[in-house]
Amino acid sequence: MDSETATLALEPASVWRRLAALCYDLLLLTALIFSFTLLVVAVRLGAAVPPGTWWYLSSLLAIAMAFFCGFWVHGGQTLGMRAWRIRVVRADGGVLTWLQAAARFALGLVAAAPAGLGLWWSFLDADKRGWHDRWTGTRVVRAATASKR
Repeated sequence: MDSETATLALEPASVWRRLAALCYDLLLLTALIFSFTLLVVAVRLGAAVPPGTWWYLSSLLAIAMAFFCGFWVHGGQTLGMRAWRIRVVRADGGVLTWLQAAARFALGLVAAAPAGLGLWWSFLDADKRGWHDRWTGTRVVRAATASKR
């Protein structure tokens, strides 16, 4: 492990990097949701999905959960996190399991519910961790840059 990798190993990512990565990811997630909705409307022969339809809302939630959890479990980085060179890890620096990723996603929704208070908490926290990170034993850290040879 070189000195840069050792220094960045568990250095907390800034809240601004986290927010920028989230913005990137929300653009990608929006595209996935639009694609899914287009498919649903096509299958329904152009008929709109009635507001509040449980299966449609559940499907949107499942798409979001699969998007974030899939990336967190396989490499610890969504595409937005990769662009901003940050990653999510367990408190010991290890890779998240599916259960940890699902818990982090679900508790992230809970942390965002009271006007995002649990997410804004990152600005006050010494380790820059939101409530969902504290509750699940995860952290978002700076990722080492790829070495150029």
